[in-house]
Amino acid sequence: MSEDYRNHVYKYVSPNNIAHIFSDPEKATVKFSLPADFNDPFELFLTIDFNRDPDELAFYLDLISDGLQFPTTCFSTSPIVVPMWAHYAQNSQGFVIEFSEAKLREAFPDARFGNVSYSDVPKRDLSELLMRAHQIKKFRYVMWLRQAIFDSAYFTKTLCWSYELERRMIVEHEATRVAGDMMLLDIPREAVSAIICGPRASPETAASLNQIATDIGCNFFSLRMGKSSATPYMVDQRGMPFVAGNDEIREAEFQCKECREPTSEGVHRCSWCEIDDDTRQRAAGNNSFRLLQHLGLLEDYIRDFR
Repeated sequence: MSEDYRNHVYKYVSPNNIAHIFSDPEKATVKFSLPADFNDPFELFLTIDFNRDPDELAFYLDLISDGLQFPTTCFSTSPIVVPMWAHYAQNSQGFVIEFSEAKLREAFPDARFGNVSYSDVPKRDLSELLMRAHQIKKFRYVMWLRQAIFDSAYFTKTLCWSYELERRMIVEHEATRVAGDMMLLDIPREAVSAIICGPRASPETAASLNQIATDIGCNFFSLRMGKSSATPYMVDQRGMPFVAGNDEIREAEFQCKECREPTSEGVHRCSWCEIDDDTRQRAAGNNSFRLLQHLGLLEDYIRDFR
């Protein structure tokens, strides 16, 4: 699949926003922001070496301060990024919305999508182009610089954000509506292809999301933190396991026949489910601390050891 197109993108959401997003039975409302309001202080600044003439820097700042501020929303390319669940889904109490990018493109044909790349230094130095635009002042140089800044700055962030696996959607101002101090985009509900409930969601949150998924006619999953792997997985309403990969959520090909956690090929029971009463008894017999405890010496031993 090409870099500029994906089957699905994922929005991590706090449980407090369920009513805001799904207030209209025909739409899913998503918040958009200008880069100037993002939480990364280096938004739009990873493009040039800033150790340069202050007049050129002021010219650059003037270009990005207004004319290059477009409504933007941030997705992830994966629904199982644990830090994202912690930071944006209220410590896994929230949920993730899976959107069909094809449906988003169909509804908003003028929108632009792109994966964010991560670097602490400019990947494309625009210094020479900035110098030409500033000194020669021809319209075409300014336009070339604006376009180059857009291409580089909107889709570049510092390395510390790389865990987000971010993909952005950028629209014109006219596509959004303003509600108070927020810019909102109303997305047709058929673009919602799945809702994934967090493992720490309250029963009320889970029930509400399940009902919304039923009303929309999309898939509903619950995220699970497995015992055999640090990679989360999902289960559907039947309890069948699903995994994220290859730009889609798909049913796990192999699973433990006891707990249904995804496994490797040929593994019918995960290591945890292989533990039986005999195994537990052998483990207890091999634990020398149990002997010390039986003899009443355990507390003294631990105190002396420390």
